[in-house]
Amino acid sequence: MEPIKLLIVDDHPLFRQGLVDVLDTDPAMSVVGEAADGEAAIYLAGERRPDIILMDVNLPNANGLNVTRRILGQLPETKIVILTGYDDAEQVYHALRLGAVAYCAKDVPPDGLLNTIHAVYDGNYVVNNQVLTTAEIEAWFQQRAARYNTYPTEEQPTGTYTPLSPREMEILELVTRGASNRDIAQRLTITEQTVKNHMTAVLRKLRVEDRTQAAVYALRHGWVRLETSLPPSPAGE
Repeated sequence: MEPIKLLIVDDHPLFRQGLVDVLDTDPAMSVVGEAADGEAAIYLAGERRPDIILMDVNLPNANGLNVTRRILGQLPETKIVILTGYDDAEQVYHALRLGAVAYCAKDVPPDGLLNTIHAVYDGNYVVNNQVLTTAEIEAWFQQRAARYNTYPTEEQPTGTYTPLSPREMEILELVTRGASNRDIAQRLTITEQTVKNHMTAVLRKLRVEDRTQAAVYALRHGWVRLETSLPPSPAGE
């Protein structure tokens, strides 16, 4: 029987080596490559054709979830296991929605990681250390679809991923167009504090430090287009 071929994607050499050491304890597994960033991961995935990719979320100059989307667009049979230090229920949903088959914390015990790899190789899914069948993962999605709805995709390029809620995306678009918190609050009929709360969530989800970086991120990923002008405020404002 051929060993399970694995590609490790993480920007920390020490963590990658730790994964190699764990995987080497299982004779059914073989590490065929390591990548420290998204572009290297995409290249190696195409060259080495791994069965399973262990993918970090927070990569240099890339989001591991967008890298996941790009790889699966080229290699749909590849199984991707998200390994991250962020325990975010909404991010779990979006990761699996993009096509990942498992989401694990980086502090998962070695035997837990090995069991996860065997489970997904056999066609199952793993969420919060729980093995789910295809039918069970479909039910899992249905239970969370309304709660973690994403920004409508009519104006987005095909396949564009955004982890933001509709309201967060609406606020990010206004910020990108230069609106202040006060302007946004008036336009959306919400308080300035609510705007600030939403922007805090946007910065956290996009892994950026301020609203300028968030605006640049939105433009680069095609989430916001500046060809159209900012719609007028409601009458009387």
